Amino acid sequence: MTTELIDERFAVHLDDYKHYTTDKLREHFLVEKIFSPDHIQLTYTHYERIIVGGAMPVNQALKLETLDMLRMPNFLDRRELGAINIGGAGEVLVDGESYHLDTKEAIYIGAGNKEVIFKSNDSKKPAKFYINSAPAHHAYPTKKVGQNDADVMEMGSSENCNERTIRKLLVNTVIETCQLQMGMTELKPGSVWNTMPAHTHSRRMEAYFYFNLPEDQAVCHFMGPAEETRHLWVHNEQAVVSPPWSMHSGCGTSNYIFIWGMAGENLDYGDMDFHQPHELK
Repeated sequence: MTTELIDERFAVHLDDYKHYTTDKLREHFLVEKIFSPDHIQLTYTHYERIIVGGAMPVNQALKLETLDMLRMPNFLDRRELGAINIGGAGEVLVDGESYHLDTKEAIYIGAGNKEVIFKSNDSKKPAKFYINSAPAHHAYPTKKVGQNDADVMEMGSSENCNERTIRKLLVNTVIETCQLQMGMTELKPGSVWNTMPAHTHSRRMEAYFYFNLPEDQAVCHFMGPAEETRHLWVHNEQAVVSPPWSMHSGCGTSNYIFIWGMAGENLDYGDMDFHQPHELK
């Protein structure tokens, strides 16, 4: 099988989190391996039951196969899926219909589709499809979303080292989804802080995937309630699962790009509780 469940992450209570060592924090919240050549690797979390992972077709096309724990004949029988390509040009086939995805382009695949296949156009420059999937109660149409289709926001400033472009790709201002939302934030050269001021949103969880980070650099990802924060050092092409009770912000030793994915009952992008820098502890 090319589709592999590499881990299952259970939800963590805030009271437990407070007592975690660094190793325990990384065990529960950091997904260190997203891509493996010619495999689809997935991590199943119990935060809104979102699945986080990646498909990296190099020498062969990769079919998205169901997981035993889903107890369904097909992966998407009761799920929706979003994928954003961060590698070379590729193709996604959904029940026989082909969608071409260049780098930084996205696709939303609605519930009920039977066959999903990921391909690369060039094995020397393979596509890398970063995947989020969440349970879905309704079948919305499959749709490709390119860079020009995104809802774009320019945020921050060079003075505060957080000048960034936010591209809302798979959100309800662009397409219809049940609960899954995904987008991409790109920091300008010289800017290293993301999502500042930090915020929480208790009606949805979030996953951060960091990429385009030089191999000898890292991002310090901050999490937890504003009054009792912790940090995780994250390297290129790694992800962090963020519970609804946790803020999420990061500071890198270089500029970088990250993909945010959210699931929950709240589809309002702007529904956030902000925590100003002087309030953090």
